[in-house]
Amino acid sequence: MDITKWNERYRSGERSNEDLNTSPTPVLVSTIGELPTGNALDLACGAGRNALWLARRGWQVTAVDGADTAVEILRERVATENLPVTAVVADLEGAEFTIQPETWDLIVMSFYLQRSLFEHAMSGLKSGGLLLAVVHVTRPGEEPNEHRVGPGELRQLFNSWPILHEYEGPSRDVCHRRPVAEIVVRKPG
Repeated sequence: MDITKWNERYRSGERSNEDLNTSPTPVLVSTIGELPTGNALDLACGAGRNALWLARRGWQVTAVDGADTAVEILRERVATENLPVTAVVADLEGAEFTIQPETWDLIVMSFYLQRSLFEHAMSGLKSGGLLLAVVHVTRPGEEPNEHRVGPGELRQLFNSWPILHEYEGPSRDVCHRRPVAEIVVRKPG
């Protein structure tokens, strides 16, 4: 991931306005519903639209992103609203953030694909915790790559976990136009 490019996008206002003035990703809203609040980890949080939404509903949120400009925007918003969010600058690909085992009630990975991160996220959930992932999926004729999963790929990662939601198709998120794969799973136990 080119963090310099992402910082430029946030400095220009292109991403920060989109992130802060847009509702959270729809699958997060439909998943959380009336769940009891707890500790949430938002990986690759950007300027924090999902983290802010969770915190406003009483979740204790740790939000992590490699783009320091995005995290600074989030920190300003958190301070203004006095929300329970800890915003961390860390390059996830560079393993600058450690997901502690059995710590989180919810882990969100929205529009960020790092295949090696799934195993750590799964370990980081408490028993009964939820992992929600939304990533871009290939279009017909495209091969999976570092930014896009192939059809059914997310399901294969969680073959022994209860799947609460699964979807592949056009994005229902106004910030993304490419087709997506969504999955919500519960950690057994």
